[in-house]
Amino acid sequence: QVQLVESGGGLVQAGGSLRLSCAASGRFFSIYTTGWFRQAPGKEREFVAAITWSGTSARYADFVEGRFTISRDNAKKTVYLQMNSLKPEDTAVYYCAAARRQSLVVVTTEYEYDYWGQGTQVTVSS
Repeated sequence: QVQLVESGGGLVQAGGSLRLSCAASGRFFSIYTTGWFRQAPGKEREFVAAITWSGTSARYADFVEGRFTISRDNAKKTVYLQMNSLKPEDTAVYYCAAARRQSLVVVTTEYEYDYWGQGTQVTVSS
């Protein structure tokens, strides 16, 4: 079993930066592909970024446009999402998720992920 706890959200002005962290417990977390999703009010949850267990492969949603970077530190069982040049449309609850059936492949759909955190709110003011 894996438990995920997100942190680092908050209120930031447009153009600012935040770094989200996803701290995991569980023996095998370090070998799971891990991703970030987000859900804005009134919208469906959507894929943001994901990274394989080794950190050698990552994928981003088109709307990221080079502004976000996902990374991981397996020794600390933590995955990060560095978000720069934030826009008001980035306002959402951000969720961390881990895919226990995937380690070598980046996956972008929700059903591939088995473990989810509770989310952290990111609000970007204009």
